[in-house]
Amino acid sequence: MSGHSKWATIKHKKAAADAKRGAAFTKIIREITAAAKAGGGNAETNTRLRAAVQRAKGINMPLNNIENAIKKGTGELPGVVYETTVFDAYAPGGVALLIECLTDNKNRTTAEIRNILDKKNGSMAGAGSTAWMFTKKGYIAIEKGKVSEDALMELVLEVGAEDCKLEGENFEVICEPSAFETVKEAIQNKNIPMQVSEVTMIPSSKVKVVGNDAKQILSLMETLEEHEDVQSVYANFDIPDEEIEKAAS
Repeated sequence: MSGHSKWATIKHKKAAADAKRGAAFTKIIREITAAAKAGGGNAETNTRLRAAVQRAKGINMPLNNIENAIKKGTGELPGVVYETTVFDAYAPGGVALLIECLTDNKNRTTAEIRNILDKKNGSMAGAGSTAWMFTKKGYIAIEKGKVSEDALMELVLEVGAEDCKLEGENFEVICEPSAFETVKEAIQNKNIPMQVSEVTMIPSSKVKVVGNDAKQILSLMETLEEHEDVQSVYANFDIPDEEIEKAAS
């Protein structure tokens, strides 16, 4: 994931900061409502809802907000109906994008995402054009100074992880989505702090990008992620960590 993991870490820090301004709250409330509508309001049996509630608690969302969002999803309270929409797209340098949105107006969202891509030298692609390059996986990033590689590898492989490797400053643990909660819990039980823990889309191949293309891609990623309908943006770029840090600052 090299490079992309740095972006994921920055994104999670940004989500915590955005929560103070309410931006992250809006996105997670939508996800909780959609998850409850799709799979019911019990977080014990609805893994998508459980993950969304954990994210909400991670940025200190009040319990009342969480409960109301669940009730809107189950129909106990009136609320807006959101549908999931996925856009395939390309960024500068031939980088593939997969943009997941939750919207109450698909036509409006499509026009707005297309407009962002046009302005930032990206382009919308046909349905399925980039989706085939990504696979859903559990992903956990741990700072390398927090645990030894051997200890972490033994721990996570024993509970179902597929891979554990050092990438830059982080250990990266990859697993099937079905094993994610078990792997995460095993790490938590050893009090090992995680920088990122999420079910995400991992690319099968990466495109190395530097210089101006790298700057344009990161600017595009940030603009897309700031759009309130956008839940996640997945990309197959491999940009050096120092360029990502420079762009983030």
